[in-house]
Amino acid sequence: MEHRATFPRDRLFLIAGPCVIENDDILFRVADHLAKLAHHVPGGVIFKASFDKANRSNAGAFRGPGMDEGLRALQRVRERTGLPVLTDVHLPEHCAAAAQAVDVLQIPAFLCRQTDLLEAAGATGLAVNVKKGQFLHPEGMAGAVKKVLGANPPGLVRREGLCDVAVTERGSFFGYGDLVVDMRNFARMRAATGVPVIFDGTHSVQQPGRGEGGASGGLREHIPALTYAACAAGADGLFLETHPDPDHAPSDGPNMLPLAQLDAVIRKAVAFWELARQ
Repeated sequence: MEHRATFPRDRLFLIAGPCVIENDDILFRVADHLAKLAHHVPGGVIFKASFDKANRSNAGAFRGPGMDEGLRALQRVRERTGLPVLTDVHLPEHCAAAAQAVDVLQIPAFLCRQTDLLEAAGATGLAVNVKKGQFLHPEGMAGAVKKVLGANPPGLVRREGLCDVAVTERGSFFGYGDLVVDMRNFARMRAATGVPVIFDGTHSVQQPGRGEGGASGGLREHIPALTYAACAAGADGLFLETHPDPDHAPSDGPNMLPLAQLDAVIRKAVAFWELARQ
C-alpha cells in the first residue's frame, strides 16, 4: 500500500474519530463530517478508530469488532472519504496486517515502552504515533522514538517539513483516578525526541476508574479549553475522539467531544495555533 500519511511540522493537523468501531452508520457519519472539516484544517485530517479496545476496565465491556472486520471497516472509510486512517496496535503481530489496511499505526500509552511492538510498528514503514504513558516523564519518550526509528526503512523517516513519527501528550496521573496536563511537555518532548508533538484533548480529561461500575469517567466540558491552551503552548497537532452521541457510546463516552461541537472547537484551535506562531 502506498505510504502517504505524514505528520506536518509547520501546519496544525488533526487526528479524530470515534473511540472504537461500532458499525458503519456511526463510522461513516463521523468520517463524512471529518472529510468536510478537513478543508478547514491546515495540515489535514487523519481518521482514527480502534478495532479492539484491549485495555477496558471490565472484562465484559465492548471491545470492538476484532481485527479482520475492523480493518475492513477502516478500508471502507478510506475508500469513501479519501482520508488517511489510523488504528491502534497492541501486539507486534498486529503491525504487518494492519499496515495493509491503514496509513498510520498508533501505540497506546500503556504500551509506549514495549520494544517489540515499537520495532514492529517502525518496520512497516508507515507513520507511527506513540502516545506518552500517563506514568512517564516527557524526556522518557526519546527511547520510544528511537525504537521506532531504528526499525524504520531508510528514506521514510524524515522529509522536509514532515515526519513519519509523532508523540502524543495525553495527561499524567494525578493521584488516583485523575489526570492533569503539563503544558511544558510540548516543548520538552519536542526537544527530547525531535519529532512533532500531538495533544490528545479527549483522553486528557479522562478520570480512570471513576465512572459507573468502575468504568472510566471524564470531564468533557474541559476539552475545548485544554485544546486551545495546548495550541498556544506549542502542540503541532491535535487528537480528538468524537461521536454523534457520546452519552450512548460504548467506550470512553464521558471524555469524547460531541460531533456537533467539533467544528467550532477546531476553528478556534486553528486561530490559537496560528497566533502563537506569529
